[in-house]
This record gives sequence, C-alpha cells and structure tokens, in this order.
Amino acid sequence: MAPMNDHPGEQAAQEPIKLLAIRETDLSLDEVFRAVGDDASGGTALFVGTVRNHDGGADVDALGYSCHPTAEAEMRRVAEKVVAKYPVRALAAVHRIGDLRVGDLAVVVAVSCPHRGEAFEACRKLIDDLKHEVPIWKHQTFSDGTEEWVGAC
Repeated sequence: MAPMNDHPGEQAAQEPIKLLAIRETDLSLDEVFRAVGDDASGGTALFVGTVRNHDGGADVDALGYSCHPTAEAEMRRVAEKVVAKYPVRALAAVHRIGDLRVGDLAVVVAVSCPHRGEAFEACRKLIDDLKHEVPIWKHQTFSDGTEEWVGAC
C-alpha cells in the first residue's frame, strides 16, 4: 500500500476555488455545501455568520453591509492564500451586502480537505482573513438611536 500522501486525493485540487461572491440576495447553505462537495475529501467545514440582535452590550435594531468595488477581488486573494497553505480540495465563500434582519445569513464559507483537521483549520483561516482583509463594512443601528460603522465584516 502506497503512503497516504502519494495518493492524488491527499493533495490540494488543481482548481479548488469553486464559488466566491458578494450578493444582495439571500444566501444559501445548500449552494455553498454543494459547491465544496468532493469525493476525495474526508472533511468539510462550514461556517455561517448570522446577524445577531446585540453587539457590545447594546440591542441591534438594524444592520446593513456595504463593500468596496474591489471586495470580490480581495476575497479571491484571501481564498488563494488559504489554498496555498492547506490541501484544499474545494472552497466556497459568499457574503451579503444590503439591509439585513436579525437571523439573516451574513456570510457562509466552506472548505473541503482530505482530513477534518485540515478542513477546520482552513475554514477558520478563511473566515478570519475575510473578516480582517476584505473591504466590507457593517453599519449598525441600536435601539437607543445610536449607530456605528464597523470596518471589514
């Protein structure tokens, strides 16, 4: 039996970035999950970011996301860094912009790798870097009438 790392399924895929998008429409868990389906993957990690009803001890009444025109290109750059670091078989990321309600999906990312540990690590790296590096801004309105802009996701 050949060592595990000699099998093609143990390696990153040739074109692992399957779906990247910024949308004004509702996001779909099923779409993202289907996009990262891969027969050679033993682990798929999925992260879903939802709009919560509070932030920093204050009640959130309304929330909106906006982005810079380069946001999708930056998303791709972040995804390419993740696939360069991990043996990613498939990767997908979608982010909402526009006005959202409490409970709405704001971001969905998923990564499939040969093993679960790699999938967890790659998915965590993907969402963390998207949050810190992609020019998407959140505008929150609080129930006391105050509001704030939050940089990058």
